Amino acid sequence: MDLGIEGRRALVCGASRGLGFSCAEALAAEGVAVTLVARDASALAAAAERLKGADVTIAVGDVASPAGRAAALAACPAPDILVNNAGGPPGGDFRGLTPADWAAAMDANFLAAVELIRATADGMVARGFGRIVNITSLTVRMPVANLDLSTASRLALTGYVAGVSRQLAPAGVTVNNLLPGTIATERIKALGAMADRLVAQVPMARAGRPEEFGAACAFLCSRPAAYITGQNLLVDGGLCPITV
Repeated sequence: MDLGIEGRRALVCGASRGLGFSCAEALAAEGVAVTLVARDASALAAAAERLKGADVTIAVGDVASPAGRAAALAACPAPDILVNNAGGPPGGDFRGLTPADWAAAMDANFLAAVELIRATADGMVARGFGRIVNITSLTVRMPVANLDLSTASRLALTGYVAGVSRQLAPAGVTVNNLLPGTIATERIKALGAMADRLVAQVPMARAGRPEEFGAACAFLCSRPAAYITGQNLLVDGGLCPITV
């Protein structure tokens, strides 16, 4: 299938490794010029090297901060595609969570995406094309104990997208969420025995491959996906039983 996005420009957050990199890699393979954003300059340089031959730029910054978002937008001021992604906040018993913990989680997993959408949506509307994909989590459909910071902040983004996606739809701009389950990233592999237990729960009897997740992102960014918006797409091997 021709995804019809060759020559477009994408701003991909959290793109130095893991799910963000897999999305950037899939988009680059379709001829999209990608700007990789992450906090670690050396990891970003290594990621760009892995995409050698593609049109790649990098921007060092933490998109949870205004300065980080400014750096990202300076490197890619008019993206056709925006992929929002941030690492999940730490787990812990809800009794011990402080206002500072909640503020940090909301900054990284909710407000960063909100502000980048706000900064880029009107340009997409003016050009008559835009694709926004937010990497959230399976936990918005199937909450997990001790991941309250992640679940609540990502649910806030889910609610935001439900309204904003419908406002942007008439202009040809789509906004969707990708919900990963157990994907074989470096983070999951580092869990060792815990990762094995997680994989054992997946009906498909294996972890997802990063390139499979990236392919789902690339499809949502494509021209053929123009009639899909405001949706939450699970990429979880059937783990989540709730599909409504």
